[in-house]
Amino acid sequence: MELLLILNKFILWCYICICYLYSDHINAAWFVFASLAYLSINMSIYLFKKTQLKYSGIWLSMILILAASFQVDPFFMLLLPMNLYEFFSIYINKKWVLLILLMLPLAVISHSLHPAYFLAASFHFMSVTITEQYVQRAAKLESALDTMRKDIHRLTKSLNDYYEYMKQSQYTLQLEERNRLAQQLHDQIGHAMTGALIQMEAAKRLLDTNSYKAKELLQNAIHISKDGIENIRTTLKHIKPRSEQMGVNRVKLFIEEMAAQHHRHIPLVCKGDLEIITPIQWKVIYENMTEALTNAMKYANATVISIEIHVLNTLIKMEVKDNGKGADKIKKGLGIIGMEERAASVNGTVIVDGTNGFSVTTLLPIQKHEPVQT
Repeated sequence: MELLLILNKFILWCYICICYLYSDHINAAWFVFASLAYLSINMSIYLFKKTQLKYSGIWLSMILILAASFQVDPFFMLLLPMNLYEFFSIYINKKWVLLILLMLPLAVISHSLHPAYFLAASFHFMSVTITEQYVQRAAKLESALDTMRKDIHRLTKSLNDYYEYMKQSQYTLQLEERNRLAQQLHDQIGHAMTGALIQMEAAKRLLDTNSYKAKELLQNAIHISKDGIENIRTTLKHIKPRSEQMGVNRVKLFIEEMAAQHHRHIPLVCKGDLEIITPIQWKVIYENMTEALTNAMKYANATVISIEIHVLNTLIKMEVKDNGKGADKIKKGLGIIGMEERAASVNGTVIVDGTNGFSVTTLLPIQKHEPVQT
Protein backbone atom coordinates (compact mmCIF):
# COMPACT_ATOMS: atom_id res chain seq x y z
CA MET A 1 0.00 0.00 0.00
CA GLU A 2 2.82 2.44 0.82
CA LEU A 3 4.35 1.78 -2.58
CA LEU A 4 1.06 2.74 -4.27
CA LEU A 5 0.87 5.99 -2.30
CA ILE A 6 4.43 6.89 -3.27
CA LEU A 7 3.70 6.07 -6.91
CA ASN A 8 0.55 8.24 -6.96
CA LYS A 9 2.38 11.14 -5.40
CA PHE A 10 5.22 10.84 -7.89
CA ILE A 11 2.84 10.70 -10.87
CA LEU A 12 0.97 13.83 -9.78
CA TRP A 13 4.21 15.64 -8.96
CA CYS A 14 5.48 14.87 -12.50
CA TYR A 15 2.20 16.23 -13.89
CA ILE A 16 2.66 19.42 -11.85
CA CYS A 17 6.22 19.79 -13.14
CA ILE A 18 5.02 19.46 -16.75
CA CYS A 19 2.28 22.05 -16.19
CA TYR A 20 4.81 24.41 -14.60
CA LEU A 21 7.19 24.10 -17.55
CA TYR A 22 4.46 25.21 -19.95
CA SER A 23 3.30 28.07 -17.72
CA ASP A 24 4.50 31.70 -17.58
CA HIS A 25 5.82 31.55 -13.99
CA ILE A 26 9.37 32.71 -13.46
CA ASN A 27 10.01 31.78 -9.79
CA ALA A 28 11.70 28.51 -10.71
CA ALA A 29 13.94 28.49 -7.63
CA TRP A 30 10.97 28.47 -5.25
CA PHE A 31 9.30 25.76 -7.33
CA VAL A 32 12.38 23.54 -7.13
CA PHE A 33 12.68 24.22 -3.39
CA ALA A 34 9.01 23.40 -2.74
CA SER A 35 9.25 20.24 -4.86
CA LEU A 36 12.36 18.99 -3.09
CA ALA A 37 10.88 19.78 0.31
CA TYR A 38 7.67 17.94 -0.58
CA LEU A 39 9.55 14.87 -1.84
CA SER A 40 11.82 14.80 1.19
CA ILE A 41 8.97 15.07 3.69
CA ASN A 42 6.81 12.44 2.01
CA MET A 43 9.68 10.00 1.61
CA SER A 44 10.58 10.38 5.28
CA ILE A 45 6.95 9.65 6.29
CA TYR A 46 7.41 6.01 5.28
CA LEU A 47 10.78 5.77 7.02
CA PHE A 48 9.40 6.65 10.44
CA LYS A 49 8.25 3.73 12.58
CA LYS A 50 6.54 5.76 15.27
CA THR A 51 2.96 6.76 14.49
CA GLN A 52 3.35 10.22 16.01
CA LEU A 53 6.24 11.04 13.68
CA LYS A 54 4.20 9.86 10.68
CA TYR A 55 1.31 12.15 11.67
CA SER A 56 3.74 15.06 12.08
CA GLY A 57 5.16 14.41 8.61
CA ILE A 58 1.68 14.32 7.04
CA TRP A 59 0.72 17.64 8.72
CA LEU A 60 3.97 19.26 7.63
CA SER A 61 3.42 18.05 4.06
CA MET A 62 -0.12 19.51 3.96
CA ILE A 63 1.12 22.86 5.31
CA LEU A 64 3.86 22.93 2.65
CA ILE A 65 1.31 22.09 -0.09
CA LEU A 66 -1.00 24.94 0.98
CA ALA A 67 1.87 27.43 1.18
CA ALA A 68 3.31 26.39 -2.19
CA SER A 69 -0.09 26.47 -3.89
CA PHE A 70 -0.67 30.10 -2.82
CA GLN A 71 2.90 31.39 -3.13
CA VAL A 72 4.56 29.31 -5.86
CA ASP A 73 2.10 27.43 -8.14
CA PRO A 74 -1.62 26.70 -7.63
CA PHE A 75 -1.15 23.21 -9.11
CA PHE A 76 0.55 22.12 -5.89
CA MET A 77 -3.00 21.82 -4.53
CA LEU A 78 -3.37 18.62 -6.59
CA LEU A 79 -1.07 16.88 -4.09
CA LEU A 80 -3.33 17.63 -1.14
CA PRO A 81 -5.87 14.75 -1.57
CA MET A 82 -3.23 12.09 -0.97
CA ASN A 83 -2.10 13.53 2.36
CA LEU A 84 -5.72 14.09 3.37
CA TYR A 85 -6.50 10.44 2.64
CA GLU A 86 -3.46 9.28 4.63
CA PHE A 87 -4.50 11.32 7.64
CA PHE A 88 -8.27 10.72 7.76
CA SER A 89 -8.13 7.03 6.82
CA ILE A 90 -6.62 6.38 10.24
CA TYR A 91 -9.78 7.54 12.00
CA ILE A 92 -12.53 6.97 9.41
CA ASN A 93 -13.43 3.59 7.88
CA LYS A 94 -16.36 4.63 5.71
CA LYS A 95 -15.21 5.25 2.18
CA TRP A 96 -17.92 7.71 1.20
CA VAL A 97 -16.99 9.97 4.13
CA LEU A 98 -13.36 9.93 3.02
CA LEU A 99 -14.40 10.88 -0.52
CA ILE A 100 -16.39 13.87 0.78
CA LEU A 101 -13.43 15.02 2.86
CA LEU A 102 -11.15 14.81 -0.16
CA MET A 103 -13.53 17.03 -2.14
CA LEU A 104 -13.83 19.76 0.54
CA PRO A 105 -10.88 21.84 -0.81
CA LEU A 106 -12.93 22.48 -3.96
CA ALA A 107 -14.72 25.19 -1.98
CA VAL A 108 -11.59 27.30 -1.48
CA ILE A 109 -9.48 26.74 -4.59
CA SER A 110 -9.96 28.63 -7.86
CA HIS A 111 -12.52 27.40 -10.38
CA SER A 112 -9.84 26.81 -12.98
CA LEU A 113 -8.36 24.06 -10.81
CA HIS A 114 -11.67 22.32 -10.09
CA PRO A 115 -11.47 19.75 -12.96
CA ALA A 116 -7.82 18.86 -12.28
CA TYR A 117 -8.33 18.64 -8.52
CA PHE A 118 -11.47 16.51 -8.93
CA LEU A 119 -9.68 14.12 -11.26
CA ALA A 120 -6.62 13.90 -8.98
CA ALA A 121 -8.73 13.24 -5.87
CA SER A 122 -10.93 10.71 -7.68
CA PHE A 123 -7.93 8.92 -9.19
CA HIS A 124 -6.19 8.62 -5.84
CA PHE A 125 -9.36 7.54 -4.01
CA MET A 126 -10.26 4.84 -6.54
CA SER A 127 -6.75 3.45 -6.88
CA VAL A 128 -6.22 3.20 -3.12
CA THR A 129 -9.71 1.78 -2.50
CA ILE A 130 -9.33 -0.90 -5.16
CA THR A 131 -5.87 -1.79 -3.90
CA GLU A 132 -7.11 -2.07 -0.30
CA GLN A 133 -9.93 -4.38 -1.39
CA TYR A 134 -7.47 -6.49 -3.36
CA VAL A 135 -5.08 -6.68 -0.39
CA GLN A 136 -7.89 -7.65 1.98
CA ARG A 137 -9.14 -10.30 -0.42
CA ALA A 138 -5.61 -11.63 -0.90
CA ALA A 139 -5.15 -11.75 2.88
CA LYS A 140 -8.40 -13.70 3.27
CA LEU A 141 -7.38 -16.12 0.52
CA GLU A 142 -3.97 -16.56 2.11
CA SER A 143 -5.59 -17.22 5.48
CA ALA A 144 -7.95 -19.74 3.87
CA LEU A 145 -4.99 -21.34 2.10
CA ASP A 146 -3.10 -21.63 5.38
CA THR A 147 -6.15 -23.24 6.96
CA MET A 148 -6.40 -25.68 4.07
CA ARG A 149 -2.70 -26.52 4.41
CA LYS A 150 -3.16 -27.21 8.10
CA ASP A 151 -6.24 -29.35 7.40
CA ILE A 152 -4.39 -31.29 4.69
CA HIS A 153 -1.45 -31.83 7.02
CA ARG A 154 -3.79 -32.97 9.79
CA LEU A 155 -5.71 -35.29 7.46
CA THR A 156 -2.48 -36.69 6.03
CA LYS A 157 -1.22 -37.40 9.53
CA SER A 158 -4.53 -39.01 10.46
CA LEU A 159 -4.46 -41.10 7.28
CA ASN A 160 -0.89 -42.24 7.98
CA ASP A 161 -1.86 -43.09 11.54
CA TYR A 162 -4.84 -45.02 10.20
CA TYR A 163 -2.68 -46.98 7.77
CA GLU A 164 -0.21 -47.72 10.54
CA TYR A 165 -3.05 -48.87 12.77
CA MET A 166 -4.37 -51.09 9.97
CA LYS A 167 -0.93 -52.66 9.51
CA GLN A 168 -0.60 -53.31 13.23
CA SER A 169 -4.14 -54.70 13.37
CA GLN A 170 -3.48 -56.96 10.39
CA TYR A 171 -0.26 -58.21 11.96
CA THR A 172 -2.03 -58.83 15.27
CA LEU A 173 -4.82 -60.73 13.53
CA GLN A 174 -2.25 -62.86 11.71
CA LEU A 175 -0.54 -63.70 14.99
CA GLU A 176 -3.86 -64.56 16.60
CA GLU A 177 -4.82 -66.78 13.65
CA ARG A 178 -1.47 -68.54 13.73
CA ASN A 179 -1.83 -69.10 17.46
CA ARG A 180 -5.38 -70.45 17.01
CA LEU A 181 -4.25 -72.86 14.26
CA ALA A 182 -1.30 -74.04 16.31
CA GLN A 183 -3.55 -74.67 19.30
CA GLN A 184 -6.14 -76.47 17.17
CA LEU A 185 -3.52 -78.70 15.53
CA HIS A 186 -2.01 -79.47 18.91
CA ASP A 187 -5.31 -80.25 20.66
CA GLN A 188 -7.04 -82.26 17.94
CA ILE A 189 -4.61 -83.64 15.39
CA GLY A 190 -1.56 -83.84 17.64
CA HIS A 191 -3.40 -85.84 20.31
CA ALA A 192 -4.95 -88.14 17.69
CA MET A 193 -1.58 -88.87 16.06
CA THR A 194 0.01 -89.47 19.46
CA GLY A 195 -2.75 -91.94 20.39
CA ALA A 196 -2.39 -93.77 17.09
CA LEU A 197 1.38 -93.99 17.52
CA ILE A 198 1.03 -95.43 21.04
CA GLN A 199 -1.40 -98.10 19.84
CA MET A 200 0.85 -99.04 16.89
CA GLU A 201 3.82 -99.38 19.26
CA ALA A 202 1.72 -101.62 21.52
CA ALA A 203 0.56 -103.69 18.53
CA LYS A 204 4.19 -104.16 17.47
CA ARG A 205 5.06 -105.59 20.88
CA LEU A 206 2.02 -107.92 20.90
CA LEU A 207 2.38 -109.06 17.31
CA ASP A 208 4.28 -112.27 18.22
CA THR A 209 2.50 -113.15 21.49
CA ASN A 210 -1.11 -111.99 20.90
CA SER A 211 -1.84 -111.43 17.22
CA TYR A 212 -5.57 -110.90 17.81
CA LYS A 213 -4.96 -108.06 20.28
CA ALA A 214 -2.31 -106.62 17.98
CA LYS A 215 -4.76 -106.52 15.06
CA GLU A 216 -7.33 -104.81 17.27
CA LEU A 217 -4.81 -102.15 18.29
CA LEU A 218 -3.77 -101.62 14.67
CA GLN A 219 -7.40 -101.21 13.63
CA ASN A 220 -7.89 -98.60 16.36
CA ALA A 221 -4.78 -96.80 15.19
CA ILE A 222 -6.12 -96.80 11.63
CA HIS A 223 -9.45 -95.29 12.79
CA ILE A 224 -7.65 -92.65 14.84
CA SER A 225 -5.40 -91.77 11.85
CA LYS A 226 -8.41 -91.49 9.55
CA ASP A 227 -10.13 -89.14 12.01
CA GLY A 228 -6.96 -87.06 12.24
CA ILE A 229 -6.64 -86.80 8.46
CA GLU A 230 -10.29 -85.77 8.24
CA ASN A 231 -9.72 -83.11 10.88
CA ILE A 232 -6.77 -81.81 8.84
CA ARG A 233 -8.92 -81.60 5.71
CA THR A 234 -11.73 -79.86 7.58
CA THR A 235 -9.37 -77.34 9.12
CA LEU A 236 -7.71 -76.52 5.80
CA LYS A 237 -11.10 -76.23 4.12
CA HIS A 238 -12.21 -73.64 6.67
CA ILE A 239 -8.94 -71.73 6.44
CA LYS A 240 -8.66 -71.48 2.67
CA PRO A 241 -10.93 -68.73 1.27
CA ARG A 242 -12.90 -69.27 -1.88
CA SER A 243 -11.37 -68.03 -5.12
CA GLU A 244 -14.37 -65.74 -5.62
CA GLN A 245 -13.69 -64.01 -2.30
CA MET A 246 -9.99 -63.59 -3.10
CA GLY A 247 -10.71 -62.16 -6.56
CA VAL A 248 -13.45 -59.71 -5.62
CA ASN A 249 -11.69 -58.50 -2.48
CA ARG A 250 -8.52 -57.82 -4.43
CA VAL A 251 -10.46 -55.89 -7.09
CA LYS A 252 -12.37 -53.86 -4.48
CA LEU A 253 -9.19 -53.00 -2.61
CA PHE A 254 -7.48 -51.71 -5.76
CA ILE A 255 -10.55 -49.66 -6.77
CA GLU A 256 -10.79 -48.06 -3.33
CA GLU A 257 -7.12 -47.10 -3.42
CA MET A 258 -7.44 -45.55 -6.91
CA ALA A 259 -10.61 -43.65 -5.99
CA ALA A 260 -9.00 -42.20 -2.85
CA GLN A 261 -5.77 -41.32 -4.63
CA HIS A 262 -7.32 -39.59 -7.67
CA HIS A 263 -10.56 -38.32 -6.06
CA ARG A 264 -12.76 -40.04 -8.65
CA HIS A 265 -16.03 -41.92 -8.37
CA ILE A 266 -15.42 -45.55 -9.38
CA PRO A 267 -18.56 -47.70 -8.89
CA LEU A 268 -18.20 -51.51 -9.05
CA VAL A 269 -21.10 -53.75 -10.06
CA CYS A 270 -20.90 -57.56 -9.81
CA LYS A 271 -23.59 -59.80 -11.32
CA GLY A 272 -24.02 -63.53 -11.64
CA ASP A 273 -22.34 -66.49 -9.96
CA LEU A 274 -18.78 -65.32 -9.32
CA GLU A 275 -17.77 -68.67 -7.82
CA ILE A 276 -17.34 -70.24 -11.26
CA ILE A 277 -14.53 -67.81 -12.13
CA THR A 278 -11.24 -69.66 -11.86
CA PRO A 279 -8.12 -68.18 -10.20
CA ILE A 280 -6.36 -67.77 -13.57
CA GLN A 281 -9.41 -65.91 -14.91
CA TRP A 282 -9.44 -63.67 -11.83
CA LYS A 283 -5.78 -62.89 -12.55
CA VAL A 284 -6.60 -61.86 -16.12
CA ILE A 285 -9.60 -59.81 -14.95
CA TYR A 286 -7.56 -58.02 -12.30
CA GLU A 287 -4.61 -57.20 -14.56
CA ASN A 288 -6.81 -55.99 -17.45
CA MET A 289 -8.90 -53.90 -15.07
CA THR A 290 -5.74 -52.37 -13.58
CA GLU A 291 -4.40 -51.45 -17.03
CA ALA A 292 -7.70 -50.01 -18.28
CA LEU A 293 -8.35 -48.06 -15.07
CA THR A 294 -4.85 -46.59 -15.03
CA ASN A 295 -5.16 -45.46 -18.67
CA ALA A 296 -8.55 -43.88 -17.95
CA MET A 297 -7.06 -41.91 -15.04
CA LYS A 298 -4.22 -40.61 -17.23
CA TYR A 299 -5.88 -39.80 -20.56
CA ALA A 300 -9.70 -39.81 -20.35
CA ASN A 301 -10.35 -36.60 -18.35
CA ALA A 302 -13.32 -38.43 -16.88
CA THR A 303 -15.24 -37.74 -13.68
CA VAL A 304 -16.79 -41.23 -13.35
CA ILE A 305 -15.23 -44.58 -14.25
CA SER A 306 -17.55 -47.56 -13.84
CA ILE A 307 -16.47 -51.21 -13.61
CA GLU A 308 -18.80 -54.17 -14.17
CA ILE A 309 -18.11 -57.89 -13.70
CA HIS A 310 -20.99 -59.94 -15.13
CA VAL A 311 -21.11 -63.73 -15.29
CA LEU A 312 -23.41 -64.78 -18.15
CA ASN A 313 -24.40 -68.25 -19.33
CA THR A 314 -21.29 -68.90 -21.39
CA LEU A 315 -19.14 -65.80 -20.87
CA ILE A 316 -17.55 -63.72 -18.15
CA LYS A 317 -17.75 -60.02 -19.01
CA MET A 318 -15.54 -57.39 -17.35
CA GLU A 319 -16.05 -53.82 -18.60
CA VAL A 320 -14.20 -50.63 -17.62
CA LYS A 321 -16.08 -47.58 -18.98
CA ASP A 322 -15.59 -43.84 -18.41
CA ASN A 323 -17.45 -40.67 -19.35
CA GLY A 324 -14.39 -38.94 -20.73
CA LYS A 325 -13.47 -37.54 -24.14
CA GLY A 326 -13.20 -40.93 -25.86
CA ALA A 327 -11.32 -41.43 -29.11
CA ASP A 328 -12.47 -41.32 -32.75
CA LYS A 329 -9.60 -43.50 -33.90
CA ILE A 330 -8.16 -46.10 -31.58
CA LYS A 331 -4.45 -46.81 -31.85
CA LYS A 332 -3.46 -49.97 -30.04
CA GLY A 333 -0.50 -49.41 -27.79
CA LEU A 334 1.36 -51.75 -25.50
CA GLY A 335 -1.40 -51.54 -22.89
CA ILE A 336 -4.22 -52.75 -25.16
CA ILE A 337 -1.97 -55.34 -26.79
CA GLY A 338 -1.03 -56.66 -23.38
CA MET A 339 -4.68 -56.95 -22.37
CA GLU A 340 -5.48 -58.84 -25.57
CA GLU A 341 -2.60 -61.24 -25.01
CA ARG A 342 -3.65 -61.94 -21.43
CA ALA A 343 -7.25 -62.59 -22.50
CA ALA A 344 -6.12 -64.80 -25.39
CA SER A 345 -4.10 -66.96 -22.98
CA VAL A 346 -7.40 -68.20 -21.51
CA ASN A 347 -9.26 -68.21 -24.87
CA GLY A 348 -10.79 -64.79 -24.29
CA THR A 349 -10.91 -61.52 -26.21
CA VAL A 350 -10.85 -57.76 -25.60
CA ILE A 351 -13.18 -55.19 -27.22
CA VAL A 352 -12.23 -51.49 -27.18
CA ASP A 353 -14.76 -48.73 -27.96
CA GLY A 354 -14.14 -44.96 -27.95
CA THR A 355 -17.39 -43.58 -29.40
CA ASN A 356 -19.22 -42.75 -26.15
CA GLY A 357 -16.48 -42.12 -23.64
CA PHE A 358 -14.00 -44.98 -23.61
CA SER A 359 -14.69 -48.59 -22.70
CA VAL A 360 -12.56 -51.72 -22.49
CA THR A 361 -14.47 -55.02 -22.35
CA THR A 362 -12.79 -58.32 -21.53
CA LEU A 363 -14.73 -61.46 -22.48
CA LEU A 364 -13.64 -64.81 -21.06
CA PRO A 365 -15.34 -68.18 -21.73
CA ILE A 366 -16.76 -70.10 -18.82
CA GLN A 367 -14.87 -73.35 -18.32
CA LYS A 368 -17.27 -76.29 -18.15
CA HIS A 369 -16.21 -79.09 -15.83
CA GLU A 370 -17.30 -82.41 -17.35
CA PRO A 371 -18.23 -85.22 -14.88
CA VAL A 372 -15.62 -87.89 -14.43
CA GLN A 373 -16.76 -91.32 -15.63
CA THR A 374 -16.00 -94.27 -13.37
